[in-house]
Amino acid sequence: MNIHKDTFERWSAADSADLYGVKDWGAGYFGVNDRGELCVSPFPGKSAASASLPDIIRGIKERGMNMPVLLRVSSILDSQIRLLHSSFRKAIAQTHYRGEYKGVFPIKVNQQQQVVEEITKFGKDFHHGLEAGSKAELIAALGTLDDREACIVCNGYKDEEFIDLALSACKLGFRCILVVEMPSELDTIIERARAMRIDPLIGVRMKLSTRAGGQWMESGGDRSVFGLNTADIMALVDRLRQENMLDCLRLLHYHIGSQIPNIRDIRAGVLEASRVYVGLVEEGAKMGYLDLGGGLAVDYDGSHTNYMHSRNYTLDEYCVDVIETVAETLTAKGVEHPVIITESGRATIAYYSVLLFNILDVTKFEPSRIPDRIPEDASEMTKDLVGILGNINSKNLQECFHDAIYYRDEIRILFKNGRIPLRERALAESAFWHIMVTVSKEVKKLKYVPDEFENLEAALADVYYANISVFQSLPDSWAIKQLFPIMPVHRLNERPTRNAILSDITCDCDGKIDHFTDLHDVRRTILLHELRPDEEYYLGAFLVGAYQETLGDLHNLLGDTNVVSVRISPDDGRFEIVKELEGDSVADVLSYVEYTPHDLIDRFRIVAERAVREKMITPSERRDIMALYEGGLRGYTYFER
Repeated sequence: MNIHKDTFERWSAADSADLYGVKDWGAGYFGVNDRGELCVSPFPGKSAASASLPDIIRGIKERGMNMPVLLRVSSILDSQIRLLHSSFRKAIAQTHYRGEYKGVFPIKVNQQQQVVEEITKFGKDFHHGLEAGSKAELIAALGTLDDREACIVCNGYKDEEFIDLALSACKLGFRCILVVEMPSELDTIIERARAMRIDPLIGVRMKLSTRAGGQWMESGGDRSVFGLNTADIMALVDRLRQENMLDCLRLLHYHIGSQIPNIRDIRAGVLEASRVYVGLVEEGAKMGYLDLGGGLAVDYDGSHTNYMHSRNYTLDEYCVDVIETVAETLTAKGVEHPVIITESGRATIAYYSVLLFNILDVTKFEPSRIPDRIPEDASEMTKDLVGILGNINSKNLQECFHDAIYYRDEIRILFKNGRIPLRERALAESAFWHIMVTVSKEVKKLKYVPDEFENLEAALADVYYANISVFQSLPDSWAIKQLFPIMPVHRLNERPTRNAILSDITCDCDGKIDHFTDLHDVRRTILLHELRPDEEYYLGAFLVGAYQETLGDLHNLLGDTNVVSVRISPDDGRFEIVKELEGDSVADVLSYVEYTPHDLIDRFRIVAERAVREKMITPSERRDIMALYEGGLRGYTYFER
């Protein structure tokens, strides 16, 4: 426990857990120990099976790997798959549902080999399958999944080779279902199935008229770019009947969106799909599978609301509502209950990965001291601006705020016109920022905060420089303002005192994080600790397992980070590093953009040799420079120290 010297208030690790909302977004997988360290606990309910993230970082560094590191906790993935299936099994028993549940993991959510292999390994007891949305993903699925009871659902647009591959998989005994996404695909499926003499497993993707809220609302609705409308579905049924292949229609699929925060939207989508399923059975289709797609949300901010970064339901509620809606709709029409499939990739994989990184430096927001006496020759504008400082109170906050902005802008004009010197402008800007700091302190005392003060705290924040590329490791944070929980992983028994935003090491003003999770609202800053000399300060970005690795790009040629996978003992919490993947070297990323490292070395050697001939450097200096250049090519693309 730490006592803050300014307030004499005690600060404990529990206070940090509350501040950063660990219990709200952590789903039981993360917590804070008495030493002020963030811990990972892959087995909810087993408090002893907890590993300290700082201990894991030390283990990683002792093995020679530098930050940043993407940490994969295999035990969490195992727990999430078990939790998903056990929740559906409870719901099936509770509602007396007469079908079963089979999950599939959409490979697009995280296409890394280790991830897909671990999902098929951990999911084998539950016949957890895979969803492939492209030819490459289908090839990966067929080379990874070794379970003939599991389903492979083929979505996306399909050429003849894709279809032949799926049909060949059926010949090998896979339950490989071709989902028709557009009417023209059906002709090719029929033609190739006959040529290969096999009865295909055909599914159809419907366009839901139901639209859900959240980031991915365009996945539903009549004008969705994916799937068939009801008229197209009837045409598909008629064509299959005409070809004596209606018994090959086995699955109905829809996708309402990737992160659906409101359970009412989910239930409405299931109801509509169940009605269509009944209609297909009444048309004579054999059916047997109802694929509800994705939508099971992750509570990124821990608020348990229908905000787009959260969800207002539990996993158990989701499972019961889904099963109950299907059962009631089909039972009323005397239709046999189908196998329920969900493609809950985000909820399965998000908790599995943590981005660990160090802070390189900080730019503190501390306005320069204002001299006791203002120069007599200072402009009236500057004197009036400085005079505001002694008159700020809760009743005139807005007036002082407006006046300060007015005087600052006028002083800038005077400077541009050459009417005041540089030193006076510096004095005026220091006074302006002192006023903003005072206003910000007073604003915190208000019950109602006017909109114009909304961004003031962020404007006054320190900038902590994180050893990451937002574009590479957290692309959704930049592209769609996705919130990820971010917090220190140590020093949590100390009160954090600095309001901060994070900047990455790219040369881009968009390479920053200035939106942070909070139980009640989105925070524009995060509270962090003062940096200590010669001591690393580590942060983690959590719930980053879905989409981030594949979507990351090479902005400023900052490549993939190091990746470390750990398994944690369910008995005592000891961790074992089971896999290490080195991040991209400089040579790697240059080769991605068409450079040949050997050619670069040869060209640079010519430049260095010319410098020797021209007596700009000595031969021994040339040797050292070439060693530095070649070592740089082999090095990590991130800051090393």
